[in-house]
Amino acid sequence: MRVALLEPLGISSQMVEELARPIVEAGHEFVSYDQRTTDVTELARRSSGADVVMIANTPYSADVISSANTLKMIAVAFTGIDHVALDACRERGITVCNCAGYSDTSVAELTLGLAIDVLRKVVPADSAARTGGTSAGLMGSEICGKTVGVVGTGHIGTQVGRLFCAFGARVLGYARHENPEATGAGIEFVPNLDDLLAQSDIVTLHVPSNAGTRGMIDARRLALMPRGSILINCARGAVVDNEALARALDQGHIAGAGVDVFDTEPPLPTDYPLAHAKNAVLTPHVGFLTQEAMLRRARIEFDNVTSWLAGEPRNVCSL
Repeated sequence: MRVALLEPLGISSQMVEELARPIVEAGHEFVSYDQRTTDVTELARRSSGADVVMIANTPYSADVISSANTLKMIAVAFTGIDHVALDACRERGITVCNCAGYSDTSVAELTLGLAIDVLRKVVPADSAARTGGTSAGLMGSEICGKTVGVVGTGHIGTQVGRLFCAFGARVLGYARHENPEATGAGIEFVPNLDDLLAQSDIVTLHVPSNAGTRGMIDARRLALMPRGSILINCARGAVVDNEALARALDQGHIAGAGVDVFDTEPPLPTDYPLAHAKNAVLTPHVGFLTQEAMLRRARIEFDNVTSWLAGEPRNVCSL
């Protein structure tokens, strides 16, 4: 079979060769491309004749899938698979496997970092230090003693809760189902999202983007949060109404926000509301981007491919 890695994975070419060796030694063909592209025609060309394609976060559309006549499996080096045309995969019976778990630690640590940045005014403090300013207007606030609401208590949300507990916060959790691991980490479950929002000084989001979560943090729910609270989003941009969040920041109801994900992939439009909102710390979707996470996801993705080729698929996403 032909296996095509359509984009770089953030690891060295030597490591790609090492990870691909079992595929080649099993008698399969392996090709890779060291430049990312979102051009549909080029993606179709790269996919031509492939039984397996390997991608990261490059959008993989129905048009590309329809042109890839031999395609049987898509290996996604990401947790989320909403950038893949899943309906087209269902129609063709194409297996889709993801790399859930590779970035749990990196996303959890960025969540804490953004919370600290917002609470301790790190960005304006950096600007003041570089421009001859002083500490005037830079009074910060501590995590210790605050109530943190974790929305979504899977692996990442649980790790986030564990880290906030270590800082001395009371941590509440909301999810469709209580997670014993989260409870063991010190998270107290709240049965209603609105109640969690109303009680939390810091709200951090860790849910996927789907029909049930899109826009779940809207103007009404932002208004439920205590005045002066902060919101952290390292989950998916579509979970939050970002225009409503920008208004809440500018009006001072929400004191600050740390946002790594948006309803469009960076680069952001120059008129994007959050880019001009008060007290917003923005990062261009880097939560997953650590050296350790890149190596973990590459190993998982190649393992997914070799397992599928051996007739023992792993990490198959429910279609």
